[in-house]
Amino acid sequence: MKNNINLRLGLILLTIFGFLSTANSQQLQSYILEAEANNPEIKAYESRFKLAREKVEEVNSLPDTELSAGIFVSEPETRTGPQTARFSVRQMLPWFGTIDAREKAAGAMVEVEDIEADIARRKVALAVSQNYYQLYALQEKQEVLQENIDLLELYHQLALNSVEAGNASAIEVLRLKMRQNELKEQQEILGFKYNSKKVEFNKVLNREVTLQVALPDTLAIDAADTIAFSGNIEVNPEILKFDGLSESILQAEALNQKEALPKLGLGLDYVNVAKRTDMEMSDNGKDILMPMVSVSIPIFSNKYRSVTRQNEIRQQEVAQKREDKLNQLQSRLEAAMNARSSAIVSWKVQLDNLEQARNAEEILIKTYETGRLDFDDVLDIQELQLKIQMNLIDAVVDYYQETAMIEYFLGTDK
Repeated sequence: MKNNINLRLGLILLTIFGFLSTANSQQLQSYILEAEANNPEIKAYESRFKLAREKVEEVNSLPDTELSAGIFVSEPETRTGPQTARFSVRQMLPWFGTIDAREKAAGAMVEVEDIEADIARRKVALAVSQNYYQLYALQEKQEVLQENIDLLELYHQLALNSVEAGNASAIEVLRLKMRQNELKEQQEILGFKYNSKKVEFNKVLNREVTLQVALPDTLAIDAADTIAFSGNIEVNPEILKFDGLSESILQAEALNQKEALPKLGLGLDYVNVAKRTDMEMSDNGKDILMPMVSVSIPIFSNKYRSVTRQNEIRQQEVAQKREDKLNQLQSRLEAAMNARSSAIVSWKVQLDNLEQARNAEEILIKTYETGRLDFDDVLDIQELQLKIQMNLIDAVVDYYQETAMIEYFLGTDK
């Protein structure tokens, strides 16, 4: 029967924790979405992305068409009459596939800018999460301090009663009052820190700094936490950025090879010829129409060879930076994993210690009912219990902060 009751109680607690966790996740997610919509840094990256897309349209065009016109001041005579004016049109054409290469090179930079925007979004989401949990910690610590202040007030009344009964000295009463004042001081300092952190949180969301932040009443850790994070850190945007840069260099080199090829030119000259008045003849005053073809050959191609060498060096640089960044992220991910596991262990230990401290507190209360209360022990137990409660809050917040950090590295899918 007792086992059934414990089982039901366990199921109820798991349901409550699950509900609280879901509500907390939804509230936090709404703040993240608000930050992504309002954050000026993300907006700047999105503008750069749009600018990069416009660059694709810019390169998808031919060189300007050249038009020229001229009037002969001294009209040269031809057999069919004097030339009076000349009109020309010229159009240079890049080698076949050059425009396509330009589009691909510009398109590769669009991908890079999109990845940069994704990195900014992830960093903002992480900043919102970290500040959110830090605010929760400050709120919880203020509440814990208030609970301990109230508890000390109870002990203070017990001490006054003991003084009247001759079982305690006035010094013990003063010590309890001083301890209570210390906790009030800590609570006030935490209040200032909370207000400062709230401003920082609202700034990340780019909204009024005076707006209140909806925080969960309770955050807890599932004692049976066995979550295994899946995902490949090599698909983290900070790594994908280097892959995008490498691709952009490949496309830039492909364009360089196309630029090194000859360029074609098409043109048309039209010469207006006036009629001769001194004689009649066939084709008298017949205008001249002359189609033209030109070829621009890059005989001195050192420029293109130099660009090729530069692209090779840039590829080496990107590969080296990618390897370095991957090593950094893997180290930080491993540290976050270990810190998260440590937070779970610390949380379990602090829960057990808190239970023992409260048992000791009950024993002290019972001794008061049967005789003299040792107020030195009261202060020691209260101080120990406060320390454990603070450590418990830190363990929970560390757990959630490290989880947010892991999600930054691996994504939100677990």
